[in-house]
Amino acid sequence: DLGRRVGEVDRALATFDHPAIHRDFYWDLVNGLTVVRERAGLVQDKDLRALVERMAARIERDDARLFARLRRSAIHNDPNDHNVLVGGTDDPATRHQRIVGLVDFGDMVHSVTVADLAIAMAYAVLDKPDPLAAAAAIVRGYHAANPLSADELDALFGLACLRLCVSVAVAADQQRQRPDDAYLAISQEPIRKTLPMLAAIPPALAAATFRHACGLPPVPTQVESGSSRTVFAPLLGKDLAAERLLVLDLSVGSPLVSGDPRENAEPALTARIEMRMREHDATVAIGRYGEARLLYTSPDFGDADAGEECRTIHLGLDLFAPAGTPVHAPLDGIVHAFADNAAPLDYGPVIILKHVRGRERRERREETFYTLYGHLSRESLDGLRVGQRIARGDRFAAIGTAGVNGGWTPHLHVQLIVDLLDLDCDFPGVCRASERNVWCALSPDPAVIAGVPATAFPAAEPDKSATLAARHRVIGPNLSIGYRDPVKVIRGWMQYLYDESGRRYIDAYNNVPHVGHCHPRVVQAAADQMRVLNTNTRYLHDTLVRYAERLTATLPDPLRVCYFVNSGSEANELALRLARAHTGRRDLIVLDVAYHGNTTTLVAISPYKFNGPGGEGAQPWVHTVPIPDVYRGPYKKDDARAGEKYAGFARVKIDELRATGAGLAGYIAESAPSVGGQIIFPPGYLTAVYQAVREAGGVCIADEVQTAFGRLGTHFYAFESQRVVPDIVVLGKPIGNGYPIGAVITTPAIAASFDNGMEFFSTFGGSTVSCAVGLAVLDVVEGEHLQQHAQQVGAHLLNALRTLADRHALVGDVRGAGLFLGVELVRSRETLEPAAAEAACVVNRMREEGILLGTDGPYANVLKIRPPMPFAEADADALVRTLNRVLEELS
Repeated sequence: DLGRRVGEVDRALATFDHPAIHRDFYWDLVNGLTVVRERAGLVQDKDLRALVERMAARIERDDARLFARLRRSAIHNDPNDHNVLVGGTDDPATRHQRIVGLVDFGDMVHSVTVADLAIAMAYAVLDKPDPLAAAAAIVRGYHAANPLSADELDALFGLACLRLCVSVAVAADQQRQRPDDAYLAISQEPIRKTLPMLAAIPPALAAATFRHACGLPPVPTQVESGSSRTVFAPLLGKDLAAERLLVLDLSVGSPLVSGDPRENAEPALTARIEMRMREHDATVAIGRYGEARLLYTSPDFGDADAGEECRTIHLGLDLFAPAGTPVHAPLDGIVHAFADNAAPLDYGPVIILKHVRGRERRERREETFYTLYGHLSRESLDGLRVGQRIARGDRFAAIGTAGVNGGWTPHLHVQLIVDLLDLDCDFPGVCRASERNVWCALSPDPAVIAGVPATAFPAAEPDKSATLAARHRVIGPNLSIGYRDPVKVIRGWMQYLYDESGRRYIDAYNNVPHVGHCHPRVVQAAADQMRVLNTNTRYLHDTLVRYAERLTATLPDPLRVCYFVNSGSEANELALRLARAHTGRRDLIVLDVAYHGNTTTLVAISPYKFNGPGGEGAQPWVHTVPIPDVYRGPYKKDDARAGEKYAGFARVKIDELRATGAGLAGYIAESAPSVGGQIIFPPGYLTAVYQAVREAGGVCIADEVQTAFGRLGTHFYAFESQRVVPDIVVLGKPIGNGYPIGAVITTPAIAASFDNGMEFFSTFGGSTVSCAVGLAVLDVVEGEHLQQHAQQVGAHLLNALRTLADRHALVGDVRGAGLFLGVELVRSRETLEPAAAEAACVVNRMREEGILLGTDGPYANVLKIRPPMPFAEADADALVRTLNRVLEELS
């Protein structure tokens, strides 16, 4: 919006003129180089002074010639952040996100029109982690309001950098005149931090980025490498169209690639690739251009732990062949550059050839292009010299071994480059997904040069928009999709999820993969048993018995009898049947806002559903009592008798039932309600409720679908924190780590009541594969000490989240235990007005920042934090750091 508003102001000023604005003014960017020359010497910081002088020299060399060709008009000349007024609607997503005014026209001047955009950009990108992306957004808005010319787009980045250089030089002069003015030094700090980042951006890359932001081709002239008149020599000395080719899938979701970075290193990846080639009797394998990959794990590709978007998009084509395979020049060329980039996962030995298109071989840039060859043998560089001519078909290199080629499976990385950006052998072979279109224009598909026929490649996978459209077409509309901008999830590994571009998300939402997405021990257990036998409980099998024994060993007496089903919903359904069979009664007491499953009966006992949209209210046999919420309910956390008082609501219901002559079948509740808002019961609550229910002849059902297996940290099951023993325990989500398993564990007495002559059978419940998976999950929980880990990381996270309450009035309450936490957002800490819209905005912004959360609670204003159990302190710190920044945006 900033760019759009500045563009509108410039368009309005285009017809304005006045003699006073035709002046010689040091803030006029036309005079910028002169100002820097005259005052840069006053900058006390030697490194900063050298940087300013170096940037100014580059601007004078590359951009000054453009300035005379730029359109001129009256301009504001100082749309920095102090002169911009922000506002917006009451919607938290747009609050403070609209520019509503521009003030202080005191620096107004008649100058190059695009200087206003350059100045706005220069100050808006300060302290931004990705200044080029921020600048591109501003350019996009400006161009929509006031279209930019080609010359303006080329000059824009240099003008923005020049403005900051001028600011440094002028501030140094002012500091000399007013040495006691501390503000002058402080105000320059953001420039000191950002200027080196801008200096590292190739100007041609910035111009290409700005052109793309305006909807224009990033590179005005494309290389016609696919001309039918061009005949390319085979890169590997043989016609690939006649070879037995195998196109490898090395993308994010490929089974050939592991979610564990250690499994993608040498020699593991090479072994898998070579096995795949043998299976297909392939002589050459192809790694695809433009493919998103998770293989680039060195810090040089980005630091995901620091919240950076990492480079994942492959800009070349890979030809996998044995080390030592000769490499031949596809066209006549000269050696432009070569190096041994020996860092891990770099190119290793690399050679760049320069080619000139056209008969006259003129040295104009648009007629020159380059080919880059990476992962070569070290001997390929012997005797090579810059300027050396390489004829079409000449052997000039060979494929290197993993020991010298950067640590990769032996292959040739070949890349076509339109503009080297003065980077030479440091030209990237991988880019960020957000910059894909720009980098792919700078480095187009080299398949034609490599001689790989188009028919060798499979059809592209549908993009996110196509998948979303197909889902709307064939899937029921009330199957909800998370987030304003849905995530297309391709792979999971432990506490992380990856989208189709290879972007990593910290999964702080999904408690289903309890021991981690795709935990290898669980995956292996399922695969091993699936290869041998997958059958049901009609047959004897030791795995069923072993799993039941292991499961009951985690529970107190007399919970010793198991039933296995496919999900938590089926388990809760079965629990109700057990309760009714044992008591001969129907009526149940449930907690308000509870949710227990998706069957007809469970919807009927879930106030979250029957009192919500599409619900029909409570059935006569369902009796709701208030959730014991010590933040929002009538009894608060500082009330030592809160648990007993909340239990009193259940006693009242039981008395009402007794008065009508109806009996009580039981009481069912999550041991720590999740949908209710990540609630931890006050001490003594379940003790008092269970006592009252049992005195009335009912049974007590603990729904542990969300909280079992150590999630709270302090106890293996949440009910243990209340010092009670249920009559029936229901398990679901976590016990299968994503494999569909549900379990009901009860007492021998209740099991005997249920054994009334009617057979109980679940086709897949207790299958051999289910039990193998269940055993593996228990092994991991115990062997990797995940309960203790949850307690340690959860305490760290809980304390850090509570500091946010001290900084942000929007945070009303922080609660939970272990890795079961909630942050309740309110608009007023006095009235507790729920901040549901703000909560929705927060989870969507967190998703944009790479962290997945959800909302829950009766007012959908509680941020739900229930990550997979391997969630680490570093993930917790990233969550809190990002949440703090997002909350600041809303304040």
